[in-house]
Amino acid sequence: MPSIKNIFSSRHDRNGEFFDSLKKILGFKPKNLSLYETAFTHRSTNEKNQNGQPQNYERLEFLGDAMLGAVIAAHLYKKVPEGNEGYLTKMRSKVVSREHLNELGRDLNLVKLVKSSVPKQQFSGNINGNVFEALVGAIYLDRGIKYCEKFIQKRVIKPYVDIKKLEGKVISYKSLFIEWCQKNKKEFHFEVYEDNGKDELKHFAVRLKLDKEIVAKARATSKKKAEEQAAKRAYYKLQNKIDTPKH
Repeated sequence: MPSIKNIFSSRHDRNGEFFDSLKKILGFKPKNLSLYETAFTHRSTNEKNQNGQPQNYERLEFLGDAMLGAVIAAHLYKKVPEGNEGYLTKMRSKVVSREHLNELGRDLNLVKLVKSSVPKQQFSGNINGNVFEALVGAIYLDRGIKYCEKFIQKRVIKPYVDIKKLEGKVISYKSLFIEWCQKNKKEFHFEVYEDNGKDELKHFAVRLKLDKEIVAKARATSKKKAEEQAAKRAYYKLQNKIDTPKH
């Protein structure tokens, strides 16, 4: 049985590693380490604070989402003075889309710091973006708005926010495809059919019909992802027709 001294030293070592990894990600020294520990705690641990409230990243994720949205909105407001409300809203959505936040979290390898009671292989891809938002929330509570803005500038705005590229970025091919169908009075239908794949994870197979003809098929771990993938394939298949001017 390990001695109390060994237990404390091993915990101290883990906190030392956590602190060092965190400092590299943040670019500054965290003051209140417990905030960041919460930001990297998965609900599966069932940890609670002294008041019996759940102690995991979900509340910090809510706060970080709001802070991220506000800082990106302020940046776009200043950068694109001619942009109207609709344009600015669409551009902000592209920056803080789930797909983009997951990419940010993956680039920083945040999952390696997550404390969980389930194997990390079972996490969905969204854990990356969720923890990234929780980290932003923790920074705000620990060091205030200025540090929060600096972190978002360094990790989100400078490397990823290119106005011209964002203007051409598609958030949802499904929305784009539906919009095109509605404009051109085309009938479309996403249809789930039986999937005979042998994957361990359940997959959904979707075919997309346009005017009763199948134009694309896709399979993924959720119906929503399969529909998005089918719409993307259909969009590129039909892009020449869409983009070719009529004579």
